[in-house]
Formats: sequence, structure tokens, C-alpha cells
Amino acid sequence: MQQNPCLSFPPRSQILLKVLFFYNLLHSCAGQHELISSHQPIVAGVGDDIMLPCHLEPVMDVAAKTLEWIRPDLNNIFVYVWRSGQEFVKAKHPSYTGRTSLFTDELKHGNMSLKLSEVKLSDKGKYKCFIPELRTQSIVEVVVLDVAAIPVISFSGVDKSSSGVVLQCESKGWYPEPEVLWLDGEGNVLSAGPTETVRGPDDLYTVSSRVTVDKSNNITCRVQQNNIHQTRETHIHVTDDFFVQSSILPLTVGLAVGLAVGILSVLSFALFLWKKQNINSKRNQQDEMDNGKYRNHLTTTKADGETFTKDKKESEQLMAKETVQMEDLNKEKMEKLTPYNQQLAIRQEEQQRREELAIRQEEQQRREEAESRVKTLKRELETREKEVQKKQAELQQLHDQHQKKEKYLKDKLSEKMKEHETLKAQLEQWWFWSSSKEACRMKKMEVEREVETLKKLLETTETEFQTKIKKLSIKSSSSKMTFR
Repeated sequence: MQQNPCLSFPPRSQILLKVLFFYNLLHSCAGQHELISSHQPIVAGVGDDIMLPCHLEPVMDVAAKTLEWIRPDLNNIFVYVWRSGQEFVKAKHPSYTGRTSLFTDELKHGNMSLKLSEVKLSDKGKYKCFIPELRTQSIVEVVVLDVAAIPVISFSGVDKSSSGVVLQCESKGWYPEPEVLWLDGEGNVLSAGPTETVRGPDDLYTVSSRVTVDKSNNITCRVQQNNIHQTRETHIHVTDDFFVQSSILPLTVGLAVGLAVGILSVLSFALFLWKKQNINSKRNQQDEMDNGKYRNHLTTTKADGETFTKDKKESEQLMAKETVQMEDLNKEKMEKLTPYNQQLAIRQEEQQRREELAIRQEEQQRREEAESRVKTLKRELETREKEVQKKQAELQQLHDQHQKKEKYLKDKLSEKMKEHETLKAQLEQWWFWSSSKEACRMKKMEVEREVETLKKLLETTETEFQTKIKKLSIKSSSSKMTFR
């Protein structure tokens, strides 16, 4: 088969065609460049500095190209624009002024990752990295967490039914809504009341819960949000001192009963005096009535004798003698009767005074004994209350100091853990930058050492706290023995 001379090309033309073919092939492959970002949301706290990863594959120098970071969920506002080898500041939205930047040394490696500083709650949402010339883009999601407060455990009161101590746990600044768990020293979940949840005007949740503890134990209040893998917890050692208030209750009841008995005794004595006075009054009235009847009888007898003398004049002399004798006898009798009644009244008054005096002395003695018991109970109650207040103040001060130190260490540890995760992500994504990889590896090792040091400090802090609690419990037990 003969070759058509019209279709044949000289060697130079063939070389030129091959060059044109590969040039077109390269340009057609340019559309295959792809921006790669994180598939997982970037989680940050308010005030943190974060990096939104985005790099071009295959690797290509993008320093001379137009690079854009946009918020597609906020009407495509510009977060950052790189144009003509520098930042185009005028296009940036005012809310991001001074807070966004690129790693300009890495642009030649195709890395257009964005650094976002001083994160705000309003920064949560979707971010798009975009290269208009290559028509390629990628989406990164940012989740912003407000720093939730460490739970605060406080003494809420005493459960009268079980004589147990009621503890309350409260934590603020959560989103989404978390759950509250109470744990004992062995990690077992305790049965607690329903969790109370309040949503504030800033859309952040405040949660609180109560639990009743009936014996000495190590109690933990844990507030957690599983969706964002965030947990805050506080520990407290409930010693026997917390149950002193429940032992004060019988003393209070005894004091109230003693006061009630004293009041009833006074009322009984007053009632007795009133009845005694009524009886004596009735006796005096009865004696006066008897004496009046006797006098009336004598008067009537004398009048009858005089009438009889007038009617029978014949026996006037005899009757006169008898009348005189009778009058003399009656006078003597009356004279004898009057002193007798007077002496009887005097004796009755003396007897009554002696009885009243004895009753008053007995009642005064009872009142003094009751007042003495009340004063003793008051002194004991005041002493116990002062001891309880002192122990509670010491425990609260120790707990506050421990909380502050623990919060500082946990915040520091959280910061280092975030830095570690960032370095780890950089090592995974920037594997092709040898110099940056070595620097990141060294920084990661340094951060790991700091994380271990902080963990040991946390353990040492917890051990010291438990030791101080035990010492305070031993002192409390000694004071109880002395009081008894």
C-alpha cells in the first residue's frame, strides 16, 4: 500500500506537531486542577486563631493569580481577596478587617489556606476558597463555640426525708443544649432531679441540676455536648462536715419543745391561781351568809320575847329576868363568835398565802430551770453553727482555689491540644513541603511535651486538693469529739 504524499510531513513538521499536541494536552489538563480543603468542620472557640485549609492539586504556583475567600451563606461577602500579588483590601468586608490573612510564602506551593484571628460567634458558617482563572473552588465549614463555663457546685440545703445534703450544679455559655450527669467516686451515674435549662438572649444555654447525697463521697458534676465533643466537669469531696446541719435539726426541735413546755407551764400556773382565787371568794361569801343568818335569828328571838312580855304581863318579871339572862348569854356568845370568825379568816388567809408562796416558788424554780436549759441549748446551737460556718467557709475557699487553678490548667491544656491538632493537620496536608514539615514536626514535639507537663500538673493539683480535704476532715472529726 502506497503512502499518500499529501499526507506526509517532513521531520521538522512532525516535531512541531508533537510540541503543539503536548501544549494543547497540558492546557486541556489545566482544567483538572482541584482545590482541596477539610471535609470536617473546623471547630474553634471565641477568641481563638484558626486556619482554614485549602490547597491546589496538582501543585501549582498561585501567587500571580486572583484568589478569593467568600462567605456563600452571607450573600457572598468577601473575607479575603488576593490580586496582582497583594491583598486587595477594599474588597474585604469590614467585619473581617485586620483578622484574615494568607500564608504568602506558601502560595508558590499552591497553598491558599486562610488564617482567621480572634474568632467571633458571627464567624460560624461556610467559607469558599475560589480561583476564578481555574474555575475551581472548595467549601470549608466553621463551627464557633462560646467558652462554656466550668460547672459550679454549691450547697443547696438538706433533704428532711433522708437527712441528706442537696448539691446544685450550674454551668453557663453552652450551645447546643448539653446534658448534665452526676457521678460518684467510682464513676457510677447518680440519680438526680430533672435538668433545668434556660436559653438566654445570646442563644446560649444555662443548665442546672440537683442531687441528694446521703454519705461521704467524691462527687463529680459533668456537663457535656456529644455533638461537638465538648465536656466540662467539676469535682467535690463531700465529707461528714456537710451533714452537720442535719444533726442540728434535733437540737432545734428540742429547743422549740422546751420553749413550748415552758409556755404551757406558765399558762397552767396562771389558770391554777385564777381557780384558787374563785374558790376562796366563794368560801368568804358562804361564811358571810352564815353569819348574817345567825344574826337575823337572834334579832327575831329578841323581838318575840318582847311581844310575849307585853301580852303576858303576869309573868313580866320572870320573863324579864329570863330575857336579861338570854341577852347576856347572847352578848357573850356574839362576843365569842366574832373573834372566832376573825381568827378563822386570818388563818385562812395565812394558809392561802402559804400555798400561793409555795406554788410561786415551785413555778419560779421550774421557770429558772427551763430558762437555764434554753440558754444552754442556745449556746450549744450557736457553737455548732459557728463550727459549721467556719468549716463551710474553709471548704468553699479551698474549693474556689482549686477551681481557679484547675480552670487555668485546663484552659492551657485545651489551648495546647488545639495547637497540637493544628500542627497535626498541617503535617498531614503539607506533606510536600519538606522545610515546613520539619519545622511543624519539631513544634509538634514541643507541644506534646507541654501537654504532658500540663496533665501531670493537673494530676498533682487534684492530689493536693484531696489531701487538703482529708486533713480538713480529720480536724473536723477531732472538733466533734471535743464538742461531745
